[in-house]
Amino acid sequence: MPFEIWIQIVLICSLGAMSPGPSLALVVGNTVSGGRQHGVMTGVGHGVGILFYASLVVAGLGVLISTSPQLFLLLQWGGALFLGYLGFRYLFPGEAVVEGVEVVEANQGGLFAQGFLIAFLNPKIAAFFFALFSQFLRPEAGWGEKSVMALTAGVIDAAWYVTVATILAGSRLLGFLHQHQKRFDQSVGVLLILLAVGVVLRVP
Repeated sequence: MPFEIWIQIVLICSLGAMSPGPSLALVVGNTVSGGRQHGVMTGVGHGVGILFYASLVVAGLGVLISTSPQLFLLLQWGGALFLGYLGFRYLFPGEAVVEGVEVVEANQGGLFAQGFLIAFLNPKIAAFFFALFSQFLRPEAGWGEKSVMALTAGVIDAAWYVTVATILAGSRLLGFLHQHQKRFDQSVGVLLILLAVGVVLRVP
């Protein structure tokens, strides 16, 4: 793959990863609730979700999602329900919160799954990569070049959220947020629910 093409993919994927949304809210929320490791596991899971969609697109299967109204709609509704579920978990944590320390279980697999699902249940990611890679994927491209494109997207996404979790966990802001844990959790919960409602309103 020509270096100049790879750089363009890196820049576009970086901008996409850094755009604010429910994924960022979840990573920040889990970092505040459980510390750096919780945020990192959520971010890595999200990166794997991005890698999954990017791999589908370079393998030629992404078009199945982008052109199948039923599958696209199913994933959108699934995403809205999952965002709503996470929002209610933050608003009504019940037994999951002990002295403001945790909102989600400490199970690393559960945190990874949260990050993965919030990416997987967003079919617009497949549409994004279909539009992006169609500009750069050459007809003669082999599996090596295609793998580089998919891995670039996944690694950049995971690296961004791991960086966010690491910086937040090491900053004074984390201490401030811990002091206002309940209000912060409620804010994250409301945001996720509003995002879920927004998805529902946009679904045809």
